[in-house]
Amino acid sequence: MKFIVHALALALATTSTTSAFVQNSGVAFRQRSSTPLNGILLDDTDDALVRSVDAQLDYQPGAAKTDFAKKYGALAGKKVKTVAEAFSDFTVEVKHPINALYKNAMTDLVGSTHLIVVNARFQRDPVWSLGVVSTLDLILKSYPDPDIAADIRTSFCKSLGLNLEEIEAEAKIISDWAVGKTSDDVIAALKGEGDSPLATVTNAAKADEYWMYSRYFGIGLISVMDTIGLEMEKDKAYTVMENWVGTAMGKPYITACNDSDMYFKTKAKLDMMETLMKEIEIREKKKMATRLEEKADMALKRAERDAEMKKAEAAEGKELAEAK
Repeated sequence: MKFIVHALALALATTSTTSAFVQNSGVAFRQRSSTPLNGILLDDTDDALVRSVDAQLDYQPGAAKTDFAKKYGALAGKKVKTVAEAFSDFTVEVKHPINALYKNAMTDLVGSTHLIVVNARFQRDPVWSLGVVSTLDLILKSYPDPDIAADIRTSFCKSLGLNLEEIEAEAKIISDWAVGKTSDDVIAALKGEGDSPLATVTNAAKADEYWMYSRYFGIGLISVMDTIGLEMEKDKAYTVMENWVGTAMGKPYITACNDSDMYFKTKAKLDMMETLMKEIEIREKKKMATRLEEKADMALKRAERDAEMKKAEAAEGKELAEAK
């Protein structure tokens, strides 16, 4: 491999050296220093190229001399469960067929959340947990069978190495704190002021230069918006998210704003699906009521017919008795 690199470097050296013999109008011949490499004369630039390529060929994961590598280098080579394995675990845990209307949503949820939690930079906090709980509530609130919906929630967490009770307890810390608060209170906490649970999360994020934002953190903030009574509309939430994450926290906010838009689009689709399911349920109940009414009419007519037949039989029997 090094032979090939040196050959490429020689070709570059030959090309660049040729230009030294071509007169540039009004410009003096440039002076170039040379470095011998395995008997080949290369200029400083080409030598640096060879050394750079050699360094990349000798690359070792997690061994770079950077702060990032020092912090996370120990994780190099660690076995990480794949998305397919995570979904397989979810399927084994849930033990029930999932309603077709919800299957794609749960597949996406398991896959995207798995990629978040296996990231070396991921640090779970109560705002993130509130986002997870809010997402599950949004998706499963109209699931036809409440018992299966509860099983899906538990299985979702287990497949990702999470504990549902812990997630719900952490989410409650933020949701309880937000009750009765104003937007100014939230902004102050997001600036790190005070000792509230939200301020604690913010200060931890600000202290970590590699803090990782993820979708559920943004959804957790949307849940806080809802709790404090802000208008839950896509464009309004976008502006609030920009102010909270970008201005107050001092973190990049574009992804958070996009996640806010996506949340409201998904909510609109799920609300539409809920309306559709209710309409289907109402139609089914009407059909069932009609069928029951028809069965009752048929039973009533059958009873009347049987009564008339018995009456006719009695009259016929009486006539026969009188004839004798």
